[in-house]
Amino acid sequence: MASYIGIDLGTTFSASAFIDEAGRPAILNNDREENITPSCVALIKGELVVGERARRQWGNDEKNAAARFKRDMGTDVKHSIGDVSYAPTELSAAVLKQIKTDIEAKVGEISEAVITIPANFSQEAREATMEAGRNAGLPVKYIINEPTAAALYYAYQSDGELMGNYAVFDLGGGTFDVSIISVKGQDVEVLASNGLQKLGGDDFDKALHSLIASKYLEETGSELIKDDFPLNDAEEEKKSLSNRKRSTAEIGRDLVDVSRIEFEECISSQLAQIEMMCESTLDEAGLDASEVKSVFLAGGSTRIPSVLDLAERVFKQTPVSSVNVDEVVALGAALYCAYKSDGSALSEIQKTSVAKLKVSEVTNECFGTISLGFSESKGMESKNSIIIKKGESIPCSVTKSYFTTYDGQESISCSITESKSPETNPNFVKVIHEQSLELPPGRPEGQEIEVTYSYDENQSMHATFKDLESGKSLSWTYSKAGEPSEPSQIDKFLVD
Repeated sequence: MASYIGIDLGTTFSASAFIDEAGRPAILNNDREENITPSCVALIKGELVVGERARRQWGNDEKNAAARFKRDMGTDVKHSIGDVSYAPTELSAAVLKQIKTDIEAKVGEISEAVITIPANFSQEAREATMEAGRNAGLPVKYIINEPTAAALYYAYQSDGELMGNYAVFDLGGGTFDVSIISVKGQDVEVLASNGLQKLGGDDFDKALHSLIASKYLEETGSELIKDDFPLNDAEEEKKSLSNRKRSTAEIGRDLVDVSRIEFEECISSQLAQIEMMCESTLDEAGLDASEVKSVFLAGGSTRIPSVLDLAERVFKQTPVSSVNVDEVVALGAALYCAYKSDGSALSEIQKTSVAKLKVSEVTNECFGTISLGFSESKGMESKNSIIIKKGESIPCSVTKSYFTTYDGQESISCSITESKSPETNPNFVKVIHEQSLELPPGRPEGQEIEVTYSYDENQSMHATFKDLESGKSLSWTYSKAGEPSEPSQIDKFLVD
């Protein structure tokens, strides 16, 4: 039987699921028979290991371990393990390689895999995730936004009973995403989606650690030694405060009491950011909270009482968590994997299970180009011209025409910009690519340059700048993940 796999590659923990023989998505436990795997890599006795052993090593000896590297995907940031520095893509590939090994021990060879990403991930981070999956040996064709995957599973679980507008509130270990979706049975359409790439349970752990360190200093007169109370211990205290109003941290022979109210006060600024993001996403979707029928939860940090209170306050109703919030994203990704397959390897039962599913995503950024425009106050000036708007249904393709600005113009600068809002000032957008297109000499001004941007189902950007008269063009695809990268320092771990 073909194995269609969904992988939730998380900042702190990861999970995987598959479509079983009955056509249902089901979680795949790891080699420790646990439903989630710590997204940590460590050097232990000369060997690179992934998972719980690595997490414990990271808690006691960060110099020989790495964690939270998902937050740096698509950047030049390096993480050191011992004397060696690794890119986030390499470390993510190591985690995915371990997950692949665990999956194959359960269900055999993987036919296809889908990896989830935060809705607010940059283009670089999206492509880096695809690259990590392929370097881990996974047959990855698609990625899917985490809240969309969660929505897909909630819609599937309802057996076609959902009808209307819903919110997906996804707060994990490292990122926050909120999506407003329209559901008709098992047809899921994303209306608006936003998030915060560096806000999650890890930030709450650090805030609680600082609070306990401050109280320890006040009560003992001594600075807290990190080795005596690592972040892993702060995480356990955070979980304890989700179940009771007070907790006691053991630090050597000393005890430090901390209350839930004190913890909530020290994370109040992060909670305020989450609340504002929810409200702005409702505005983007053009909806009032009263028009949202239900709020679906995903991510382990939604277990924190003040987070639940926040979601209830914004959306004016009690959120729903009818499934394990640690598993729902992976389960939805497995459904999406089967849904996106060509169906040739699906059993009849599996085909029936996914036949009613339909997913429609939207763009999460604006894409444009820097061009010259005329204004009465400043004359000719540069501006950012939006080509693909945020919130556009994907896949999509948009073509716009621009014109040369003076006689004899011999080249044009082909720039591609990215922004979270329809920003026209070029100083406030990110230029993700820039290249010159040479033009034939001796032409008058006003020659048409046709620019086409396409956005595919994996949310990768494709751009073409074409001089219509000469036929000369430049094409560029925002993708580093087409082929596995050159062998890296982590290959001894990754290669079978």
